[in-house]
Amino acid sequence: MKFLILNGPNLNLLGRREPGIYGEGTYRALCTRLEEFAAAHGSAAVCVQSNSEGGIIDAIHAARSVYDAIILNPGAYTHYSYAILDALKAADVPCIEVHISNVHQREEFRRHSVTAPACVGQICGLGSYGYEAAMGYFLAQGGIPQCV
Repeated sequence: MKFLILNGPNLNLLGRREPGIYGEGTYRALCTRLEEFAAAHGSAAVCVQSNSEGGIIDAIHAARSVYDAIILNPGAYTHYSYAILDALKAADVPCIEVHISNVHQREEFRRHSVTAPACVGQICGLGSYGYEAAMGYFLAQGGIPQCV
């Protein structure tokens, strides 16, 4: 399988941004770990990060016929980007939404995702392991039908 690991705003600041919430590992270290995890399972992972909504949407559009699955952490766009929701619906690539922190233990506004309805599922609160859990799910399923 080929995975697109797509990260939104501020994820490039991992290790420096609120390490008590997001951990001390860097974004590059996360990507290296995910690439190695995929390779160990006969797959490939490509990490893309954008601080702009348009960059995320463009990456989703480009995923069609290139990737078998998307692992998406939309960051703050989770809570209000209907444009990302629509891109996911049109992509024809299954997606799991991942959040490093447990969004249900944080501010009220973080508890609602407008992008999750276009995803197979949502993983939150497992730290950066959530990305591996998402890949593991797709690997166990051998890939699954497109997002709803």
